[in-house]
Amino acid sequence: MASNNIPVAIPGSPEAGGADPVGARHAVPLQGHASLSQLVWPMQLSPPPLTAPLPQGRPLDAPSGGTGEQQGRKPWALPPSGLAVFYGRPETPRLFHYFLPRLLAEGKQVLCLDGANRFDPLLVARLARQRGIAAREFNRRIRVARAFTCFQLTELLARVPRFIEKFAADALIVTALPDLYFDEDVRDREAAVAFHHALDALRALAPLPLGVAVFSDATSFTGPRRAMFPQLTAQATELWRFALDGENGKLRLIGEERNRLQDRF
Repeated sequence: MASNNIPVAIPGSPEAGGADPVGARHAVPLQGHASLSQLVWPMQLSPPPLTAPLPQGRPLDAPSGGTGEQQGRKPWALPPSGLAVFYGRPETPRLFHYFLPRLLAEGKQVLCLDGANRFDPLLVARLARQRGIAAREFNRRIRVARAFTCFQLTELLARVPRFIEKFAADALIVTALPDLYFDEDVRDREAAVAFHHALDALRALAPLPLGVAVFSDATSFTGPRRAMFPQLTAQATELWRFALDGENGKLRLIGEERNRLQDRF
C-alpha cells in the first residue's frame, strides 16, 4: 500500500527564560531522516495489531447538564468541533482506532499525532474490511505523525495549522498528552514549559473547523506532574471516561464534568 508523505522539518523554538530550544537536545530522528517526523502511514513499521475484540457500540452517557446534542451522540463517534478528552483505562491511547471507521466512512479526513506509538495500520485495514471498504480508501484520508518525546509532540501540535493547509483534516487525534511529559529523563521545568506550549497550541486550534480528541492514560501516573491532566481538561469542551460495564465486561463511555475530575487531583 502506498504511503502518503508530507515531510515535516521542525526546528526548535525558544523556551521562556533563555533555556534550550524546545526539543533541541531531545529530538529523535525518524527512520534516519534529519526531519523530526513525517506525516505518513508506515505500514512496514506498524506495532502488533490489537488482540482485544472490537468494542460493541452503545450510546454515550452524557454529563449531567449535558446538551441535547450530547444526549443524542452516536456510539464511538468523535465530536465535530471543540476539544474532547478521553481517559480512564490503560489501553485508552489505543482505543482511538475504533473511532476511525465512522469518520473515514463518512469521507472525513483525519490527522493523528501519535505520541503513544499505538497507531496500527493493520487494525485499521481490518476495520475497513469489516465495513466493506477498501483499505486504500481509508489510507487516502488519514495522516499520522509520531512523536517520541514531549518536545516533538509540542512541536507537532504547534504545526497543525500548517499541516491542515496541505491536508484539510476534519479531525485531529492526539495520543499520550500529557503522558509523554512525565518522562523522568526530562527535568520538571523543561517538561512544564513544553507542556504549556502544547496547551497554547491546542488553544490556538479552537477557532478552526476541526474536532480535536485527546486519548490519555495520564491518570495511571503518580507524582507532581499528574496535575498536568486537569490543566488539559480545564480547556476541554467534553470529557469522557472509558469504563468496563459490570454486567458484560464491555467498554462503555461515561461523560464527566471537568470540575469533579479536578477535585480528585
